[in-house]
Amino acid sequence: MIEILTEHYSTLLTAFWHTLAISMVSMLLSLLFGTILAMFHVAKNKTLNKISGYYVECFKNIPLLVITMFFYIAIPMALDIKVNGMIAGAIGLVIYSTSFIAEIVRTGIQAVPAGQLEAGLASGFSYWETMYHIVLPQAFKIVIPPLGNQFITLVKDSSVLGFVAGMDLMYYGDLIAGETFNMMGSYLVISMFYVIITLPLNYLMAHIERKMEMA
Repeated sequence: MIEILTEHYSTLLTAFWHTLAISMVSMLLSLLFGTILAMFHVAKNKTLNKISGYYVECFKNIPLLVITMFFYIAIPMALDIKVNGMIAGAIGLVIYSTSFIAEIVRTGIQAVPAGQLEAGLASGFSYWETMYHIVLPQAFKIVIPPLGNQFITLVKDSSVLGFVAGMDLMYYGDLIAGETFNMMGSYLVISMFYVIITLPLNYLMAHIERKMEMA
């Protein structure tokens, strides 16, 4: 394990930063799109309700690897274009995680007393302004724990990039394992790097949860 670290330090560090960057971007985009879909689901507009419902039910029931391969192989073949593995993996992560985050945020919104929305509308705010200024801050306070768990899951799910040459930890881990024939050492090192990402995130979400409870 020590030999793997010392001989492949620069490669592993590159893989680490790639994984971290892809995970962070995917988290932010998934949270944005998931929140929008959650607001669609609770809106009074039936068309928006259906868009949200169809999206969630469709993509949360399709394996992440299938979604990723669709953008890495099927779309490029159909359109005669080349898609970078990192981009295909990130798209797959965002599409897949958005469906779960939409459900989490929707649960939070519906847990906020209906009177909050009515009060905002009575004060002259539009529906979207009321959601943004009044309902969503309370909803996020409720769903911090499940959101944190989903974000940690997203980081671990990013290993799917290893299947599409996504230049992540899993991809380089496979290359190092194949080069050195030290399977145990290679994957122990890769596991350590994933822990380095997920453990601080776990503590961060717990810290945010405590701060919001005290507010």
